[in-house]
Amino acid sequence: MNWNGKIIGAAIGLWLGGPVGGALGLLVGHQFDVGDSGRGELGPDSAARVHELYFPAVFRVMGHVAKADGRVSEQEIAAARAVMAALRLTPEQVRQAIGYFGEGKEPGFALDAALADLRPLLRAYPQLAQFFMEIQLQATLAGNGLSARPRARLLRAANLLGLTSDDFSRLEALMRWRMNAGAAGAGAGAGADAGAGAGARGGPYADADRLRQAYTLLETTAGASDEQVVKAYRRQMSRNHPDKLQANGLPESMLERAKERTQQIQAAYELVRSARGMR
Repeated sequence: MNWNGKIIGAAIGLWLGGPVGGALGLLVGHQFDVGDSGRGELGPDSAARVHELYFPAVFRVMGHVAKADGRVSEQEIAAARAVMAALRLTPEQVRQAIGYFGEGKEPGFALDAALADLRPLLRAYPQLAQFFMEIQLQATLAGNGLSARPRARLLRAANLLGLTSDDFSRLEALMRWRMNAGAAGAGAGAGADAGAGAGARGGPYADADRLRQAYTLLETTAGASDEQVVKAYRRQMSRNHPDKLQANGLPESMLERAKERTQQIQAAYELVRSARGMR
C-alpha cells in the first residue's frame, strides 16, 4: 500500500483543522507527489522514500512507546485507533497501521534502526519531523499519559529525527496547551459550571500547569522579570512570524501552521501577562 503524499497532506490538514487546514494539507501532499519541497531539496526519489517510510514509522513508534511500561492498555489502543480515525485511513490502511503498531510492541523492536532512514529525508521538510512527534505526543497523552518510560522513548525518537530536547519540551507544551484548550472549550459548551474550572480562569487563578506550559512556549521562566518576559514574547513572535519564515524558505502551503503558532504564542503571553498583573 502506497502511503503517498495525499495521505501525508491530508494528515497535516486534519491536524491543522478545518477546511483551510485541509486545503493546505492537499498542497503539501501535492508537493510530495511531484517531489518539490519549495527549495528543490526533496527530489522524486526521496519523496517516494518518505511515502514508503513515514506512516509505517509513525505507527511502529506509537506501538513502541505504548509498550514502554510493559503492557499496552485498552486506553492506549483506543488512542491509536483515534489517530487512525482522525487520519481517515481506509480499511486496508487501518489493517496495515495495526500491523505496524504490533511490530513496534515487539521486544526486539529497534527504534534507532526504524528511524535511521527517515531522518535524512526529513531535512528538506523539518516540519514533518515536528508533525511526527505531535502525533506521538497526542496518542501518548490521550493514552496512559507521559510517564518516565514513554517520555524517554519519545525523546529518543525526537532526537533521532533531528529535534532537540528543547524542541521536544516545546512540542509537549504545545500539545498540552491544545488539549487543555479543547477540554476547556468542551466544558464551556456543557454549561457555566463546567467552564468555571481552574483551566478556564485567567489572572492569578490560572491553572498552574497551563501557566507553566505558557512559559515554555515563550521560552522563558516564572522567575524571569516582566521585562524579560516581554523580550521573550517579542523574540518568539519575530522568530515564528509567517512573513519571516516564508522569506527563509518555508513552503507557502505551511504558512497557516506558522500563523497558528503565532496565535498560540500570543495566547500564552496573554495568560502570563494576566497572571503577573502586567499592563
